[in-house]
Amino acid sequence: MPAEGVNKDLQRERDKCTFNLEEFTLWWVGGIEKLNEKRFIENYYKSQPEFHDKIPLHYVSHQETYEETVRKAVVIYTKVKKLLQEQGKYDPKNYVPLLDALLGAGVIKEGSPLRLHFVMFIPAIIGQGTVEQQEKWLGRALNCEIIGTYAQTELGHGTFLRGLETTATFDERTDEIVLNSPTLTAYKWWPGALAQTVNYCIVMAQLYSKGKRHGVHAFLVQVRDEETHMPLAGIEIGDIGHKMGFKGVNNGFLGFKNYRIPRSNMLMKNAKLLPDGTYVKPVTPVLTYGTMVFVRVIIVSQMAQNLARAATIAVRYSCVRRQSVINPEQPEVQVMDHLTQQDKLLPQIAKAVALKLTAENLWRMYQETTSDLNTGKLDRLPELHAIACCLKFVSTSDAAQGIEVCRLSCGGHGYLSSANFMTFYTVATAASTYEGENTVLLLQTARYLIKMWNEALKGRKLTPTVQYLAAYVGKPNKRIAWSDSIPVIITVFQGIAANRLGQANAHIEQRRREGCTPEEATNQTGLELVRVAELHGRAFVLQSVYEMVENYCQTASPQLAAVLRDLCKLVFYDEALKVAGDLMRFTTISESDFVRLQQLYEDCLATIRPNAVGIVDGFDYPDYVLGSALGAYDGNVYERLLEDAKKSPLNQEPVNKTFELYLKPFMQGKL
Repeated sequence: MPAEGVNKDLQRERDKCTFNLEEFTLWWVGGIEKLNEKRFIENYYKSQPEFHDKIPLHYVSHQETYEETVRKAVVIYTKVKKLLQEQGKYDPKNYVPLLDALLGAGVIKEGSPLRLHFVMFIPAIIGQGTVEQQEKWLGRALNCEIIGTYAQTELGHGTFLRGLETTATFDERTDEIVLNSPTLTAYKWWPGALAQTVNYCIVMAQLYSKGKRHGVHAFLVQVRDEETHMPLAGIEIGDIGHKMGFKGVNNGFLGFKNYRIPRSNMLMKNAKLLPDGTYVKPVTPVLTYGTMVFVRVIIVSQMAQNLARAATIAVRYSCVRRQSVINPEQPEVQVMDHLTQQDKLLPQIAKAVALKLTAENLWRMYQETTSDLNTGKLDRLPELHAIACCLKFVSTSDAAQGIEVCRLSCGGHGYLSSANFMTFYTVATAASTYEGENTVLLLQTARYLIKMWNEALKGRKLTPTVQYLAAYVGKPNKRIAWSDSIPVIITVFQGIAANRLGQANAHIEQRRREGCTPEEATNQTGLELVRVAELHGRAFVLQSVYEMVENYCQTASPQLAAVLRDLCKLVFYDEALKVAGDLMRFTTISESDFVRLQQLYEDCLATIRPNAVGIVDGFDYPDYVLGSALGAYDGNVYERLLEDAKKSPLNQEPVNKTFELYLKPFMQGKL
């Protein structure tokens, strides 16, 4: 029987589900303990009136949005901290529960102005500060006695860190570092919460001592008075203006004019600046960028969640909405019954699962590498940096494209703010440029791959994620035997990446022989290099999905194992069809193989279709997290659309003042 108040079509979809919903949710969330914590905090949020908007924020101004998100973030932090203390779960040295509370529940849809404090400011102090520096600042930061952000990007420079213009010049006479913004383009631009929220920030600047430049380093800088919150002398600070999204994050600009800080405010866990101005290099410069690698790891997981939320909205709506007839003698069908709609939406479900598993695999790799760093082993740090760069591209581009597909699949209603695709889409599109512009990151991965290719040419041992290259060195355009089995498709993607890498490397060498500098040769081979890096990332995704799904299916119920394997297959067939040209160039695939591959893809759609609503239900997103009139659990789409529309300020009075001021005189010819 349909649940009370639930749309009948949506309930019928749930009745078709072939697997245990709770088992899927336990897998998706990560176990019973995490699920219980998640649901507890979600129910707690739902029960607190202070956490909810009086009117939807898409109806208020830029300033009102910021002020409301600050209020909400402070209330959430305070109340959740108190709740954890009452439960005996609060650890002042462990900020993760508070971070999860602020970010994971989805209550602050316009972006939290405290996000960068937890995601970058605190990790930077931990990752780059000495023990003494952590003792001085970390406790205050964890207790939010000071609030900070991470100021790296400048008006004229972003991903190219070596080009940052902000200067930090050491004055030996006073034992101080003098910060300056020598040009307009040196102004810090974009740091979240910088404009009005924070009073401290980590500033990335070019260090100078004894007349020499030592490169970009991190400095902990106070920018506002702790009592009055007024900007300090020598500081110019403000809001960068209205944006497509993240309207509560309070992104800011920051300029320095002979602003002095103590030498001890340079974070010196790695590089050091001695009192006499002597500079001590870090063991490896990559250590300086550890915070960025950490954030890129987080981004992959965040993209999985965003895409899963968008897919939940679109799938539910597509099962409620009826549009067109397939059989002229039957009534209009659910939109999801059209194969073209399945082709749009079911791969997005599968991609969300693939990105979740990839994020878990990347997180494991990050933890292992971090553990190695603590024991002095640095050999896998470049590998982590390279794979994090290309996976940041794969995850953000797939999420942005997938969320847009979900929006388009909902027709005109998907364009409404009340559908809430904009929240997830703006996060995904913004992530395509913050923490490293995607094309630049692909080129960074490509440089690592070129280096590893040349290492393989010398017969040297390769790191795990690039070991497949060894099978292709010295074998130009080696053709791979095609099979549509899942393990073979992994090999195929690795082989395509390796063959393309070999070609790119040969073209670089050819251009160098023709007189190009190494940099010019690399630039002229850029189109090939970014494609190689993307293929390398996608091969890693496929390998992660297959290995982790198969590992879990050993203990899962047969019903859930079947669903997960179907989703896995859909990812593989979808990715393979998208590289048809490469398959023809580098594998033995035939025309009949392509026909079979397309049929396997469509068979997957048909198999997953009855479980589509069950799967998105299994993602376990409460209505207030989705925040969507189209994607609510009960499926009462049209009632919710009208309810939200009536909340518009324009609907609070029958006649707007513009009628008397403009329209009436205009229509009566009296202007």
